[in-house]
Amino acid sequence: MPLPTPMIQTARLHLRPFVDTDADDLFALHTNTKVLRYWDAPPWNDRERATKFIMASQQKAEEGTGARLAVDLASNGGFIGWCSLHQWNPDLRSASLGYCYGDTAWGHGYATEAARGLLGWAFDTLDLNRVQAEVDTRNVASARVLEKLGFLREGTLREDCIVNGEVSDSWVYGLIRREWRMRSSRLPSTAEFHSCCMLQHPGSSPIRP
Repeated sequence: MPLPTPMIQTARLHLRPFVDTDADDLFALHTNTKVLRYWDAPPWNDRERATKFIMASQQKAEEGTGARLAVDLASNGGFIGWCSLHQWNPDLRSASLGYCYGDTAWGHGYATEAARGLLGWAFDTLDLNRVQAEVDTRNVASARVLEKLGFLREGTLREDCIVNGEVSDSWVYGLIRREWRMRSSRLPSTAEFHSCCMLQHPGSSPIRP
């Protein structure tokens, strides 16, 4: 079944569906070796990858498997990265969180703010019970983002990634609905959620998607 694509406005950010004109910004993001330091795949070397990424984002919505959103600064509309909920399973009421941001956006709390907005929409709209995330054990910045959001570290996947011959471990994090609600009730409201009825047609350094 199709998955309604959200448009989410937070205090400083605008989360929206990807469009074709995002290709140049996406390619610049995914060719940055600093940004992709802890990614589970090497940097892109072909601009066509950006076009395929946008098409895949639209396909996720059409197939009902997830929502991948571009993240812009509300102040000037500048693209800073993306965040997503993928592997959505309505039977198990579960999904996985992923995100990737340009290095100029690091250290400002944007990853936390965007993810909080997306999670708020997902727990309410998709009736999720659990969200999972995986992060390279060396990527302490992304681990801190997850912990700020209320995720708990649940275990370690040993040597689960090999990129360019480099072996790495991943931490597995989980966030449960009741924990999210309890934590959210203690936080000031920072986001307004606007669910769009249309589908996607027209950081810290990255968390593994």
